Amino acid sequence: MIKDDYEAVEANIEKACRKAGRSRSEVTLIAVSKTKPVEMLREVYGLGQRDFGENKVQEMKDKIPQLPDDIRWHLIGHLQRNKVKYIAGTVAMIHSVDTWELAQTIQKEAAKHNRVIPVLLEVNVAGEDSKFGLTVADTPALVRKIAELPNVRVEGLMTVAPYVPDPEENRPVFRTLRQLSVDIAGENIDNVNMNVLSMGMTNDYEVAIEEGATLVRVGTGIFGARNYNVEN
Repeated sequence: MIKDDYEAVEANIEKACRKAGRSRSEVTLIAVSKTKPVEMLREVYGLGQRDFGENKVQEMKDKIPQLPDDIRWHLIGHLQRNKVKYIAGTVAMIHSVDTWELAQTIQKEAAKHNRVIPVLLEVNVAGEDSKFGLTVADTPALVRKIAELPNVRVEGLMTVAPYVPDPEENRPVFRTLRQLSVDIAGENIDNVNMNVLSMGMTNDYEVAIEEGATLVRVGTGIFGARNYNVEN
């Protein structure tokens, strides 16, 4: 079942890339494994998947030692400053930076591990009250500030689009994030890349790819519905 679903997602990504005139190699699939048992992650790993996303620090921390060390772990959920220390040595990328204070904490913990942590700034493009993230207008200023931190590298932007019945409704959200990344890239800020756009989930990742996503975060489409009663 997981194999079939995983292969279907891969086929959809390939199709969306072709439609957009893009190479499949431009898009990385992140298997969002929150609330899922390690056995299921191992199965997807066996199919060739190497990028996994977790929302909660504790869950990521628990899973890492149980799985192969060539997995790239992405922290995609809201990150509390007091939890950064638990993942600073292992996380491949943090997708959800939305305050200067959080960036400073990442800098402090990354320096302890003598590494540079790649981050994305989370932008609440749709302005939903229920979601974290910067406004489009406030994002460039925070990028410029974070650029001064030697152990943090801004690689791009991330957004969580609204859940909508028709994925086409989110096309303007994705288009706005891409344009914002182009505008920031045009400033040629040292220590800042705008090569990564993390946008699109199970419901709308194909549209996101058509609009320039380089990372898509798919959980339910691979693993099935989540069990939120699992203790994390």
